[in-house]
Amino acid sequence: MMHPEQVRDLIAAGLPDAEVEVKGDGQHFEALIVSAEFAGKNRVQRQQRINALLRAHFDSGELHALSMQTLTPEERSTSRG
Repeated sequence: MMHPEQVRDLIAAGLPDAEVEVKGDGQHFEALIVSAEFAGKNRVQRQQRINALLRAHFDSGELHALSMQTLTPEERSTSRG
């Protein structure tokens, strides 16, 4: 079973510029990921990038489900406005 902090750290290691917040119960997680790397990428491409970082943990069954919101810093600023 993984902890939200572990999921956060895995994502942050793969996207060093990202702001990452993760909540979860050990099986199901929700993440907010804000990264400039997402600029010019659509939602599917952004999620594929995160899934690639976590693939080994999904494949091993350690990580069951991850719901994510992926934003650029500009999109985050706009959504708070």
